[in-house]
Amino acid sequence: MSNITLGQAAAWCGGHVEEKYADLVFLGANNDSRKILPGQLFVALEGVRDGHEFIPMAMEKGAAAALCKFTVGEHPAILVDDPRIALGKIAAAHRQQLGMKVVGVTGSVGKSTTKEMIAAVLEGDYIVSKTPANHNNDIGMPMAILAMPEDTQVAVLEMGMNHFGEISYLTGIGKPDAAVIVNIGTMHIEHLGSREGILRAKLEILEGLKEGGKAFLNGDDDMLWSVKDSLRRRVAYFGKENSDVDLRARVLPGEPGSICFQVASEDDVFTVELPLEGQHYIPDALAAVSVGLHFGVAPQRIRQRLQSFQNMAGRQEIFSARGCTIIKDCYNAGPESMAAALQVLKNRSGRRIAVLGDMLELGERSAAEHEKVGALAAKCADVLLSYGPSRQIMVNGALAAGMDPEDTGVFATHEEMASSLRRNCREGDVLLFKGSHGMHMELVLEQFLNEER
Repeated sequence: MSNITLGQAAAWCGGHVEEKYADLVFLGANNDSRKILPGQLFVALEGVRDGHEFIPMAMEKGAAAALCKFTVGEHPAILVDDPRIALGKIAAAHRQQLGMKVVGVTGSVGKSTTKEMIAAVLEGDYIVSKTPANHNNDIGMPMAILAMPEDTQVAVLEMGMNHFGEISYLTGIGKPDAAVIVNIGTMHIEHLGSREGILRAKLEILEGLKEGGKAFLNGDDDMLWSVKDSLRRRVAYFGKENSDVDLRARVLPGEPGSICFQVASEDDVFTVELPLEGQHYIPDALAAVSVGLHFGVAPQRIRQRLQSFQNMAGRQEIFSARGCTIIKDCYNAGPESMAAALQVLKNRSGRRIAVLGDMLELGERSAAEHEKVGALAAKCADVLLSYGPSRQIMVNGALAAGMDPEDTGVFATHEEMASSLRRNCREGDVLLFKGSHGMHMELVLEQFLNEER
């Protein structure tokens, strides 16, 4: 990452810094005083706790200065009206100063995996940086930009949202040269009202698209395809079902534990093999192929890089433990990703156990969607164990679809669920752990694996 002086940052965000501190430099930013690193800018945000209370602690840990509304003690500071907005302005100016190309990625399901695949495809041809983990909001994405090395040539930025205007804000900071929308699902429908509302919110990414930039959309998604004729910017579509798209995939027989498909564009035809299970990963890979070709990466290199792709921790990690096959997919969940994960479970041999937590932010559709997941689990799993406020609704859906009551279980705590698994799992079982991030299903898995039987 590059040094930024307090004077520079103050000029970028319209803030004020005392003259004696103007030449002081910082390296990156952080809003968590517990995790602040020496030399970082501490961002004092006002949330459940006022970040200004933690300025002294951040300075004691080596923070270079604070970005804040008012000073707390005699510390270097950039004074601003709104630290959150100021952080975004500093990140936008720094991104412009570095002169890197930007790929913006959004979608209801799979955007993190798509971001990772795009970065994997571009690395080797470019020096690539990307937003880490879940740094896809109005705080995380600007901090990720400020942490990027100054020799970064392409930044791949994931942009998340749960309300209107959030992606508009992020794309204004990132100003992407290429924008990707993977799909329009039902995640966050509680705040956006309908898939039409989610579509409108996701399309905000195009507002920041640079002149001459290009957008890549999933042509198999009915909502994204419906706006094809109305989009004024340059748009290319990818898909495996829609024959009218610009980049098409034809699924081929593959090795167990992998997905194989042929990619065909106007100029290229080549085969891709992904070391992942489930055809729901194909749109993510097609987005990565589309961006790679757009940035001039040779098809053979795209093929090689996707063939060795490794996804982020917590996303379809498959391993063996306690004599069982574990499918750890705990990072997040919505109706679409639940369905995809259950299909992966269905294709496995052995007694299949779905260990599922609630799906959050579904609003009025929550009960119906949990019931549907339960019904699908009855078709894909031999046993359903459910945790969360909607656990009984999910199990009721499974029972209505014909699952034996003895093959279901509802649990009020992680401990109860893990204890039941330890008592009842048998060698050769296949266990899928999945739920929304707030359900922390990884804790059930950890207790299942770590405690003695």
